[in-house]
Amino acid sequence: MLRLVNVNSYYGLVHVLKNVSLHVDKGETVTLIGANGAGKTTTLRSISGLHSVKEGKIEFEGNDITGLRAEKLVRLGIAQVPEGRQIFRPMTVFENLELGGNLIFKMHGKKQMKAGIDEMFDLFPILKERQEQYAGTLSGGEQQMLAIAMALMCRPRLLLLDEPSMGLAPLIVKEIFKTISRLKEDSDLTVLLVEQNANAALKIADRGYVMETGKIILEEEANALMKNQEVKRAYLGKDQREIWEK
Repeated sequence: MLRLVNVNSYYGLVHVLKNVSLHVDKGETVTLIGANGAGKTTTLRSISGLHSVKEGKIEFEGNDITGLRAEKLVRLGIAQVPEGRQIFRPMTVFENLELGGNLIFKMHGKKQMKAGIDEMFDLFPILKERQEQYAGTLSGGEQQMLAIAMALMCRPRLLLLDEPSMGLAPLIVKEIFKTISRLKEDSDLTVLLVEQNANAALKIADRGYVMETGKIILEEEANALMKNQEVKRAYLGKDQREIWEK
């Protein structure tokens, strides 16, 4: 479904992505793990049209999408949930979901958009309870649920998730990742997940890539990565594993 071939990206003169190649097959959940500054977010931004690609190619469903604008990519079926829970805080939960469903409204009308909101309320019952509440007054976990729901309102076939666990308590993180797993089981949704909480990400992923200083240095099945001694040493700290496994 998604393929990056020798992608190079820059911030000014800084070479951020260095010949990055990866693929995500239809129906897979694939995670990209690595330290801060490794280039994970830039990889997602390059895929979703928010950052320009200097060299290389990005393909989606067999078509070259390199350099396409973000709004065009959303219409093609790619949606990104950026890091930092970027929602519209002065607006209600319901209004945020309406904004997320704007594309469906334009293409299929109000009835289909309303059906999409109902689906999000089934997926995230707490959002139904909070639908008239201002988004900025939600807890961090509820805001993350809303950010994911807004992206899903576009009815994407490929969902790009950037650090969904950032700043959240361990129990909330566990709930968020359970929801991501449900999305894979209940639909044909394909997920590329960028995450510093490597253990949590690998628990739900089919495969994983390890990125360091703008390069992919390792790619294996998720179970194999969890057993890899170097990956365990660098990314799967004991305390983190014990919290997740409780």
